[in-house]
Amino acid sequence: MEKMRLGRTGLIVSRSGFGALPIQRVSFEEARLLLRKAYDNGIDFFDTARGYTDSEEKIGYSLADVRNNIVIATKTGATDKKTLFEHLETSLKNMKTDYVDILQLHNPEKLPDPDDPDGLYAALLEAKKKGMVRFIGITNHKLSLAIEAATSGLYDTVQFPLSSISSEEDLKLIDVCKKHDVGLIAMKALSGGLITNAASAFAFLRQFDNVLPIWGVQRERELDEFLSFEKNPPVLDEKMWSIIEKDRKELAGSFCRGCGYCMPCPAGIPIPMAARMSLLLRRAPYQQFITDEWKKKMELITECQECGQCTSHCPYGLDTPGLLKEMLDDYRQFCRDHSA
Repeated sequence: MEKMRLGRTGLIVSRSGFGALPIQRVSFEEARLLLRKAYDNGIDFFDTARGYTDSEEKIGYSLADVRNNIVIATKTGATDKKTLFEHLETSLKNMKTDYVDILQLHNPEKLPDPDDPDGLYAALLEAKKKGMVRFIGITNHKLSLAIEAATSGLYDTVQFPLSSISSEEDLKLIDVCKKHDVGLIAMKALSGGLITNAASAFAFLRQFDNVLPIWGVQRERELDEFLSFEKNPPVLDEKMWSIIEKDRKELAGSFCRGCGYCMPCPAGIPIPMAARMSLLLRRAPYQQFITDEWKKKMELITECQECGQCTSHCPYGLDTPGLLKEMLDDYRQFCRDHSA
């Protein structure tokens, strides 16, 4: 397993990280199988969050006995000092550890005031002073905030969506982080599942020696695929570039990345899936999405109250209600075209 230095943290970690959001969808035993197999094959960076239901508990259940051999990054959505420490104490209990290597602010709308003695950043420094946290990080979906954090000198790591279909503007963050020696963690490296050729995604990001992708893993076959890439890294050759260019063309413009910040929906609409259904139908095995269960879920779009909850929380500024209506129209037509 290749290793890399994660910016000024000085942490030496595997160049493939384990994104632990998806393991909240599997049982404890299934999660343990995945986490231990990843660890046994050299992956030693694990990223989770207080908001990922039982993901932290599954990490504690599966990896507590090898805690000193791994690096754990978690996140807090706290907006005040008291809540941050409540989240952190819960995270430590869940993961059966007395410290986290990196505590990240989870997609804040703005950076906290570092000069406020009672503010969120002061809380991070206090947690670090107490030994509960080794390094301070931040995650975001807004490029301007990610660059502000990277150049501020206040954050050891920045986590941001980066993939083979990222814009040239977004990719500039890589050089910014390198210049300021900030560890750069790449989330959504498969663009929420819309990039279906994992080899091209892997090869694209592997060209940057300061980028740590965290691959979201839910199934053993997914983990096996990334482990095989580590043993025999795919080459970013002409064939790979043709795949990437095709993806960029098909996924150009505004589309839902499936980040989930729009949730929960008052009408029960599964927005992160429903708002990109047209792409999923054409870029993944479509049969799983034209079941009676999914038809009922998609028809919930007709119950949209246009309350503004989703649009106000979308980091990409999408007109989510309008997008959902487009998806429903396309979905109905697709089902008609593919009915038995």
